[in-house]
Amino acid sequence: MKKNENPAYPRTYELWYTYSAGYNRELNQALNAALDRHGTIDAALLDRFYDEFVSPLNLSDRLGDVSDQMSVEINELIRRIEESTGTVGEYGKELSDAANTLSSDSSVEQTRSVVARVLTATRAMEDRNCNLEEQLRTSRQQIAELQDNLEAVRTETITDVLTGLANRRHFDQALERLISSERHEENPLCLIMCDIDHFKRFNDTYGHQTGDQVLKLVGATLKQSVKGRDVASRYGGEEFAIILPQTDYDSACVVAEQIRAAIMKKELVKRSTGENLGRITMSFGIAMMNVSDTPDSMISRADAALYKSKRNGRNRVTGEDALTDEDVQAVA
Repeated sequence: MKKNENPAYPRTYELWYTYSAGYNRELNQALNAALDRHGTIDAALLDRFYDEFVSPLNLSDRLGDVSDQMSVEINELIRRIEESTGTVGEYGKELSDAANTLSSDSSVEQTRSVVARVLTATRAMEDRNCNLEEQLRTSRQQIAELQDNLEAVRTETITDVLTGLANRRHFDQALERLISSERHEENPLCLIMCDIDHFKRFNDTYGHQTGDQVLKLVGATLKQSVKGRDVASRYGGEEFAIILPQTDYDSACVVAEQIRAAIMKKELVKRSTGENLGRITMSFGIAMMNVSDTPDSMISRADAALYKSKRNGRNRVTGEDALTDEDVQAVA
């Protein structure tokens, strides 16, 4: 952004983050081509690329385009296979006719004629097979590219662009699915809700651009702290959520404490001025799945524990075992 002298708008961050993440191949190809031609990306190009490749309004259109292209390519592949099947049938008939002719009393000339016809049919079959192999190779490449594009669009629909974590939509779907699967398999499941302490004051003091950097920092820390089937997501604003399947309550408390300590250790420095902005802290609440839980009930208890952390001074981890009826009612 600095090199291209781009304005520090949220959509500019979103576009360059998407480019850096590398999961939108069409955007990267367009940006790289523009950089090769012009050397820089001006504001007009930024707006065009954002509207064409990044804007959420275009996701459904892009998904539809990729699906349509995939359908066309698959139909063409089926047509080629059916055509090949017909060709094989014709070749088989040619061989059968030749066999029938040679099984009767045939003259030398008739035999030569049959052999010549079979050789001609065989060469034609080989040529058609070579063409079909090339067509199938091309189709495989095109379908692979379309699958990559489809995966890129899918990733965009479930990813929070600023932090790179799962977005709220993905979180909601994952929590519902994991509650069902872990209950069925009789595995433990825990949910951590966490919130950046005094984020609004920090944002008002240092500006939204610096606030965005804080959100990215938290996102990167959460990514490093989860593993396997764990789902770290941006729940909304400065609030985050972590789903921990196959994780018991004590282990979830350890994970939350590790994240809290890791966040608190990081010093914030404003890149443009070198100014030390101090440290940020986070508050945490933990809930463990019970036999009657729904996504809403788990979130409600984890939220109640989170707000108890805030009421008790922030920068701490509170589990649902510390909740009173008043705590639960406070966030109901």
